[in-house]
Amino acid sequence: MAQLKNYYFDYKYSIKESKNMYDLLGLNLVFLLSQNRVAEFHTELELLPADRLEVDPCILVPRQYEQWLMEGSYDKIFRNAQGTIYSKTFFMDILLNTVRDEIGACVESAFDKISIEDAARMLNLNTKEIMQYCAKKNWTLANDGFIHFEALNEKKHVEPIPSADLATLTIDYARELEKIV
Repeated sequence: MAQLKNYYFDYKYSIKESKNMYDLLGLNLVFLLSQNRVAEFHTELELLPADRLEVDPCILVPRQYEQWLMEGSYDKIFRNAQGTIYSKTFFMDILLNTVRDEIGACVESAFDKISIEDAARMLNLNTKEIMQYCAKKNWTLANDGFIHFEALNEKKHVEPIPSADLATLTIDYARELEKIV
């Protein structure tokens, strides 16, 4: 893409526009989303002409995916992943895995345990796939039909911030600065 962008943007007045230009630029946008590189996604969008952003399906689809990612509407991504121009691409599978990892991180932080059925529904996986996903994430599958996260959440326990000490230290710094001025 780095080499192509030279021809697409730097020489756009010297050479004729490629018929595949927006297909490839859109595919690059899907790639950036699949890698969760949202800042670079927006940088690439800024390079595109404003009149093409609203009409070209190769650009509209990745923009819609990005909007759903930012909203947290992950179910819309799962529902619409198969019906787009990018549904048969390698990057779409990676994007869906990225979305699953985002959901998994949220579930892991929000719950001490969750039923296998609920986790499978949230992650848009079947029973066999949820077992593999749990193994990949090192989640504990119990015989009671739940996935347990207590051990993971205990590791993430953070010591409380000594706010009184920080406030006192900040006030002392402010007094010292006042003396200097």
